[in-house]
Amino acid sequence: MRLTSSFFAAGRARAWLRDTVHPGRIAVRLLRALVVAAVGLHVALVALVLLASLLLLKVNPPFTALMLWRGVTAHQSARPVRFVPLRQIPRAQRSMVIRLEDYRFYSHHGVDLGALRDAWMINSSIGRTAVGGSTIPMQLARNLFLTPRKTYLRKYLELLIALEMSAVIPKDRLLELYLNYIEWGRGIFGIGAASAFYYRTGVGGLGLDEMRRLATIITNPLRYDVQTFTRSAQMTQRYAFLVSRFPDPSVELPGGEASLAPVLEGPPPAAPQGAPSGQPPAPPPAPPAAPTPAPLRPGP
Repeated sequence: MRLTSSFFAAGRARAWLRDTVHPGRIAVRLLRALVVAAVGLHVALVALVLLASLLLLKVNPPFTALMLWRGVTAHQSARPVRFVPLRQIPRAQRSMVIRLEDYRFYSHHGVDLGALRDAWMINSSIGRTAVGGSTIPMQLARNLFLTPRKTYLRKYLELLIALEMSAVIPKDRLLELYLNYIEWGRGIFGIGAASAFYYRTGVGGLGLDEMRRLATIITNPLRYDVQTFTRSAQMTQRYAFLVSRFPDPSVELPGGEASLAPVLEGPPPAAPQGAPSGQPPAPPPAPPAAPTPAPLRPGP
């Protein structure tokens, strides 16, 4: 009797193991667990970014993820952030940064699909990551919350965070945060600290060429500064573009009129697909001048 009971018990155990450990069922359960985990992580990310975005509407953070990363990996101590309200940053400086880094800034919703497509095509053709296509909100998301390591996961998180931040935070506030927290050299974060370090002056005391040089080095401030960027052909091209779009007031144009540096207040003028904004449109009936393409934004 005991032998018979043991036999039936062993049979039930084998049947249970066969049903439970079936490869197909294991795969389904594993897939279901992964989906639930992915959804949970995305919900948590959305909630955290929403909370951070609401705080950023009024609060200027004392530090960023990039500052902490530089401190841990490169043992760099960040200079204190000299926060400068957007209204105190010269319009020419704002315009230069927008035209170089994200000329559709005032028209997209955090992500520029055209720039991402162009970056993917260029990187595929040359076999390496040379162009990132990151918008100003994406760069801000990376500086505030992520690390500079170039991975597809980081790019994906940049996209999600930039979309949510752009839905909550007004454009002018995003630009204000960007200009005050991006990296401008080793331990130098924000335009207030950059102008004090490189030119021993406040942002309001910057000259036109000093603004051009500061905007030029945004893409690689650890390797080049406002004096050494001419060693890079790409950086020199960026600077030349700004010189052509923001000439010195003393430069004489054909006809004898002095040229004034064009500045933007609010959205930049529209530009054709794949080219940066050019001069402000001329009043009707004269058509606006065709814009000159800006140098590509390197790095993801």
